Amino acid sequence: MNEIYDFIKSCGTYYLATVEDGQPRNRPFGTVNIFEGKLYIQTGKSKNVSKQIQKNPKVEVCCFNNSLGQWLRLSGELVRDDRREAKADLLSHYPELAQMYSPDDENTEVLYFKNAVATLYSFSGAPRVIEF
Repeated sequence: MNEIYDFIKSCGTYYLATVEDGQPRNRPFGTVNIFEGKLYIQTGKSKNVSKQIQKNPKVEVCCFNNSLGQWLRLSGELVRDDRREAKADLLSHYPELAQMYSPDDENTEVLYFKNAVATLYSFSGAPRVIEF
């Protein structure tokens, strides 16, 4: 899982896909964190993406590292963690979000991956699968 975290961080931006009424929805994200041995992302509960995840927690992340010529597909289920500690830890790594989110507000949402399957691809080798 640490390797997956490092890869996502190296990409900067990743794309999170959800489903809404049978229609795929995809958008850029940038937050990722490891807390208590789990891979977390962050959003706002007021956003459509949060509502989509709560209705159907199965998601997929995709990102590409051009300098490595590698890309990642990460699928799994997202589980909301409403604990202040989880929110505070993630936000401590993203001080630029302090004007929008707080571990004490009702909007900040952190979610961790459960039943995750990460596949690393490259143009020069076979795909590599990591489950966590």
